Amino acid sequence: MQINKYYLSALSSFVIWGFFSLALKPLHNYPSLDILFYRVFYATGLLLIINLLFRKEKLKTDWQSFVTLEKSEKIKTLSLTILGGFLLIFNWFMFMYALNHVSLKSASFAYLICPIITTILAYFILKEKLSKWQWFSVFLCVISCGILSYGDLNGLIYSLVIAISFALYLISQRKNNKFDRFVVLTVQLLIASLVLLPFFPVYRGETPTESIFYILMIVIVVLFTIIPLFLNLFALKGMNSSAVGILMYTNPMINFVLAIFYFKEEINATQIISYSLILISVVIFNERFFRKNI
Repeated sequence: MQINKYYLSALSSFVIWGFFSLALKPLHNYPSLDILFYRVFYATGLLLIINLLFRKEKLKTDWQSFVTLEKSEKIKTLSLTILGGFLLIFNWFMFMYALNHVSLKSASFAYLICPIITTILAYFILKEKLSKWQWFSVFLCVISCGILSYGDLNGLIYSLVIAISFALYLISQRKNNKFDRFVVLTVQLLIASLVLLPFFPVYRGETPTESIFYILMIVIVVLFTIIPLFLNLFALKGMNSSAVGILMYTNPMINFVLAIFYFKEEINATQIISYSLILISVVIFNERFFRKNI
């Protein structure tokens, strides 16, 4: 794998996301839906300000390009952008809920199996090919999930939902590459905000009064939302999904270390066996990559 600006962008995004729990865990007493509301609204507002003040020419260029598209291409682009917005906010909510109300390990497990699930879905949706070794790694992944379900079925369900939603987001955005990634991200979050806005007055909790909430929300929006999302979308312009998937393992590895050594979460024998099988399946799944680069 060539180390270039796309590689560094993808790696940086997953390293940043790996430390997300440090900012999110202190907010565990706040409803996950409230955190989602503030995260989406703040991120949308900041992105709109950046685009309208500093990126007007890029907005004009992308709009002119969109206007010149054929009707079918316009519908396809709008559909992929709207779908991406929905998948993004759903994934955010499930991840934040799992991290604060289930366990950091279940949230981490989601992104450990996500690259494999992405490839499986790409096989059926995008007709991408899988080798025999890759199918074997998928088989090990299924066994691991089966073992994990005996000890933590609830955590497994959350992990699968998180992984599938993010996998679908990556697959949908792989085809949505005609416009500036920052603009696409802004439109997606604007759509997400418009969808969430009617629910905010009804489902929000009490207005937070502690300053730490707003400080951490700014950190989450800037450091753990806008920056890594932009880096990730930028990386997809110059890297294929399997290469990005390899780097995705950086995220759960950091999460596992934080869960065990920083947050002191307990880990049992069943989980150790399951996670070990997943790591073996990861190596097998990427055996071509490792063999090529040894």
